Amino acid sequence: MSAAIYGRRAGLDVLLLEKGATGGQINITDEIENWPGVQHATGPELGDMLRDHALKFKTEIRFCDVKKVELRGDAKVIITDKGDIEAEAVILATGAYFRRLGCPGEDSHIGQGVSYCATCDGAFFEDLEVAVIGGGNTAVEEGAYLTKFATKVYIIHRRDEFRADRAAIERAMSNPKIVPIWNSVVESIEGNGPVDHLVLKNVKTNEVSNLEVSGVFVFVGQSPHDECFKGLVKSSKAGWVIVNEHMETSVEGIFAAGDVLDKHLRQVITAAADGAIAAMSASAYVDEQIHLRSTLLEPESVTAFFYSSPDATQSHLSNEVEKLSKEKGKKIPIVDGYKNSRIVEKLKIELPSVVEIKKGAVSKVTKVVTEADIAKALS
Repeated sequence: MSAAIYGRRAGLDVLLLEKGATGGQINITDEIENWPGVQHATGPELGDMLRDHALKFKTEIRFCDVKKVELRGDAKVIITDKGDIEAEAVILATGAYFRRLGCPGEDSHIGQGVSYCATCDGAFFEDLEVAVIGGGNTAVEEGAYLTKFATKVYIIHRRDEFRADRAAIERAMSNPKIVPIWNSVVESIEGNGPVDHLVLKNVKTNEVSNLEVSGVFVFVGQSPHDECFKGLVKSSKAGWVIVNEHMETSVEGIFAAGDVLDKHLRQVITAAADGAIAAMSASAYVDEQIHLRSTLLEPESVTAFFYSSPDATQSHLSNEVEKLSKEKGKKIPIVDGYKNSRIVEKLKIELPSVVEIKKGAVSKVTKVVTEADIAKALS
């Protein structure tokens, strides 16, 4: 939604593809109190506000199931159950999902005591007892965080020791509010309305017992919704999309934002910030592509200089080209091949080079190294 708002304000034609309720995971959050400027709202209410904001700027929202995102030559194509869509730029904002325990009572108590985010919902359990399910870093660290609100935090783990980092374990175990329950799994989550107790089973003794708690925080892992673009962009081993500070993926013209990213904090506010950055980066990319086509591929004949901006020597040569262009009174397009790798790949040129293009096809490439090479190539 944030990407749509910023994209429309930047003058882009924005098509937002949505599978379910607009707003994503916030729709399963009962209450939100950490969205700046809105002291309290339900998740669906905030989702509605974001949707209405996007619609104010005439964002087109299309409900469909995205099956695959793929490249067809230079074209980026989104395959949906309602037809294929070609786009100049694509922002992947598919989010993530919390792995479920899969036990009875879990689904029916989401928003009524079952949570997958301590930062989001911890404050609602002030002066109450809660349980954390899991044994990794997230479970142990979020358990420690919950002690700011809860009077007691049970950390339930199926093994007899946590899998978290030693420092995280030491911090948690030194907190008197934390009580570990080892070798146990949750058989069911009970409560007529809100959660009032868990049914636990000891995996070693098979003993079944009840644990009275008002909240259950499940941290048995998160996974990205990467099904429609798996293998297309560079990702971590777990599938989280890797981007730079501009939200650019490893594929030119494809950006990513929100919980699908390989990042530290997955919150509504960080997702919104990612979306804003991704939209502005996509806008700059689209403008650049239009510029490249109009200056390089559409004219009858053009001579351009291609270089790589991170290389100091090549950047110096680009300054020399700009100087010669002014002296000769002749416009010489200067293209940063680092930022526009796809066109460099398409034209099959090495950097830095002076390139002559006729009717959209390369007719001559002159590799340059020195200022003298530049002067000669442009004479």
